[in-house]
Amino acid sequence: MLERRLTGVPITVETEVSPETAASYYQLYRSTFGALETRAVARQLLHEHEFMEEMRDPRVHKYVAWEGDEVIGMSTLTSDLETVPWISPAYFAHRYPEHSARRAVYYLGFTLVHRQRRQTRIFRAMVERIVELLVERRAVCAWDICAHNDELLGLNDNIERILHGCAEVTVAPIDRQTYYASTFHGPLPTSRD
Repeated sequence: MLERRLTGVPITVETEVSPETAASYYQLYRSTFGALETRAVARQLLHEHEFMEEMRDPRVHKYVAWEGDEVIGMSTLTSDLETVPWISPAYFAHRYPEHSARRAVYYLGFTLVHRQRRQTRIFRAMVERIVELLVERRAVCAWDICAHNDELLGLNDNIERILHGCAEVTVAPIDRQTYYASTFHGPLPTSRD
């Protein structure tokens, strides 16, 4: 566990957490992302067993922001794309062969901040800490955001502002999944001759 303070917030990088600690992290995760269950088509929340598996998996680094003994924020980051079941590692290997060859393709799983601390700089501090590694590695980092968080809340615009304030970086969409629904109202009217 490494610790560094940016903007006065202690942030540790953990590879594995105890089941008890993971259970408390899961409560923070649920309280942060629970509302997305009815705002996004794609499932935005890991099931509890998936979350616990990530917390145990040393290939997934947990960037944890602290206030005293309380966790107030967390981000997950991995360069082992096989740990992210909803993406295609082959896509990234094909699109970024040089980065892939030196294991410098990362995926940011989630970043969350405790509801009462959202107006502070904790989100920024965690992103800045991750950017240090990405700049050092001259890496590619991908993430996904549902339309609710992106278009309605402007989350990606905020992320881009932070990234451009930390490093020389290019941010661009690489794919889009669009969901459609059809509502059926009955049969076609029959024609009368």
